[in-house]
Amino acid sequence: MAERIEQRLEDRIPELEQLERVGLFTRKEIRAVLRKASALEYKIQRRALRKEDFINYIQYEVNLLELIKKRRARIGYSFKKDEIEHSILQRVHSLFNRATGKWKDDVQLWLSHVAFCKQWNSKHQLSKVFSTMLAIHSNKPALWIMAAKWEMETRLSSESARHLFLRALRFHPECPKLYQEYFRMELMHAEKQRKEKKEFEQAKMDLGEFNYSEEILNGEMARIVYREASQKIKGVEFQLAVLSIAKLFDFTQDLQKEILESLQTKYADDPLTWDYMARRELELGSLQPTENTTKQKKVSEMAQREERCCAVFDEAVRAVPTEDMWKCYITCCLERYNRKTNSEELKQKRLERTLSVFSKAHETSLLPEALYQQWVQLLMDTNLSEKAVEVAEAATRHFSQSVETWQMRLQVLIQLERDDVTPCFEEAIKHVKSKGTLPLWTLWVEWSEGTNSKEDTEALYQRSLHATTPAESVTMKEMYLDWTYRNGGYKKVKKLFTSLCENRPFSLDFFRKMIQIEKEQESCKMLHLREYYERALREFGSTNTDLWLDYIKEELNHPQGKPENCGSIHWRAMKMLQGDLVEDFISKYTLLQTGHL
Repeated sequence: MAERIEQRLEDRIPELEQLERVGLFTRKEIRAVLRKASALEYKIQRRALRKEDFINYIQYEVNLLELIKKRRARIGYSFKKDEIEHSILQRVHSLFNRATGKWKDDVQLWLSHVAFCKQWNSKHQLSKVFSTMLAIHSNKPALWIMAAKWEMETRLSSESARHLFLRALRFHPECPKLYQEYFRMELMHAEKQRKEKKEFEQAKMDLGEFNYSEEILNGEMARIVYREASQKIKGVEFQLAVLSIAKLFDFTQDLQKEILESLQTKYADDPLTWDYMARRELELGSLQPTENTTKQKKVSEMAQREERCCAVFDEAVRAVPTEDMWKCYITCCLERYNRKTNSEELKQKRLERTLSVFSKAHETSLLPEALYQQWVQLLMDTNLSEKAVEVAEAATRHFSQSVETWQMRLQVLIQLERDDVTPCFEEAIKHVKSKGTLPLWTLWVEWSEGTNSKEDTEALYQRSLHATTPAESVTMKEMYLDWTYRNGGYKKVKKLFTSLCENRPFSLDFFRKMIQIEKEQESCKMLHLREYYERALREFGSTNTDLWLDYIKEELNHPQGKPENCGSIHWRAMKMLQGDLVEDFISKYTLLQTGHL
C-alpha cells in the first residue's frame, strides 16, 4: 500500500513543479499540498473504505482547482493548463469513478460527478458518466431526461437525445414525463431546423446536400410521439401538459388542433377539459393586436372574453354537474375577481358573477365545504355581513359534523358581535363528536374571556375539561392555568394546579407554566419549585433531559437551593432516562459543570 501511495504522490510532482515555476504557488504551499495529499491518499487506500474519505479528497482537489483559477486571474497567467489543471481533473475523475464503482446506488454521488463535469466542461468524460450511470440506474426516468437534455442542448445532438429517449421508453413505457420531454425535444429539433433553413434562404445560399424534410419542419416527429403516447397514457392531465408544450412553438397550429379534438372527444366528461376550454376563451381575444386602443375598449374586450369564458362554464356545469366542475368554475371566477383593474365597472361585474356562481352551486348542493369558507370570506370583505351569516348557517346545515365549518360560522358571529354566539356554540358542541372539538372549545373560552364574567368563563373551562378527550384536555388545562393566574392571582392558581394534577394526562408546558409562575413571585420558594419539578419528572423524567438539567440548575442557583441534592438528582436521571438520552444527558451535564451551559 505504501509503494502505491508513494507512486501516486510522485505522479503529482510535475504539476506541482509547474505551479511553483510559474509563480502560482510558493515552495511552502507545495509542501503543504503534498502533506495533505499524502494524508488523503492513505485514507482511500485502507481496506475498510469510507465514502466520506473520497468525498473529502474530491472536495480538496476541487478547492485546489478553484484556488489555481483565482490565482491565474490575479496574475494574468493562462498557460501550462495541460500540465497543471488537466492532471488534477483526471485525478478527480478517477476518484469519482472509484467512489461510484464502490457505492453504485448513491445517486447523489453520480450527480456530483455530472455537476463536476459540467462545471469544468469535460464533455467526453460526462458522456461516459451518463452511459455508466444509466446502465446502473435505468429505473429513474429523471436521469434519462437529464442525459437527453444535455445531448440536445449542450452537444446539440438531437439524434443522440432521440436515441436516449427511445431507450428510456423501453424501460418506462408508461412514464408521462418521459413522453412530454421527448415531445418537447422533437419540437425543439424542428424549430432548430426551421431557423437553419431560414438563415440559409436569407443568405441565398445553395442548400445543396442539406435536405430539410417538410414533415420534420412541421413537427411530424412530435405528432408521432404524441399519438404513441396517447395510446399508452390515459388521462386529461397528460393531454393538457402536451398541449401546453405545443403552444410554445408557433408552427404547431395543426398539432394543437389535433390534441384539442382528442381532448374533447375522449375526455368530454372531465372537469379539467371544460376548465381548459373555458379559460381558452380568455386567451383567444388577447392574441389580437391591441395597439392604439383606448382603455375603455380594452375593458370592454376583457368583459366580452370573460362573458364567453363563463358561457362555456355554464354549459360545463349542465353537462358535468359535479363538485369538481363547480370548483373549477368558482376558482376561475375568484381568480378573475382578484386580478387588479382600474375599472370599477369591471370589478363590480366580476364580484356579481362570482357571488352568482356561488349561489347556483349552493342551490344544486354541489358546493364543496372549503368553498363555503371562501364564499363567506368574500361576503365579509365586501361588507355583505347579513348574507355571510346566512351562508355560514347554511354551510353548518350541509356539513353539520365539520369542526372547520362551525368554527367559520362562529368567527363570523363573533366578528359581527351578534347576540346568538352562545346558542351557536351550544349547537356546534351538540352536533360535533367530542373527538376533534378542541378548536371550538379554545375559540369559546377565548371569546368568553373578553365577553362574559369570570364566573361564567371558569364554569366554561371546567366544562371543557370534561367535554374534550383526554389528549385534547391537556391544552385546555394549560389555558385554564394561564387564565386563572391572570385573573385570580398566585394563591388561586396554586390551588387550581393541585386540583388539575389529580387527572392525567398532562403536558410538559403545563408544569413549566407553573414553575414560571412560581419564579415570578417575590418570595419564590424552592420547596414549591421542587414539588413542581418532582411532579413533572414523574410524567416526563424518562424522556426529557432538559427537565433534569433545569432542576439541577435550580438547586445550584436558587437562594434556598441545596447543591448537595444535585448528586442524587443526577443519579436518578441516569436511572430513569432511556436509550441515547443517557449520553445526551451526560454531555450536557458535563457542559453545565464546566460553565458552558
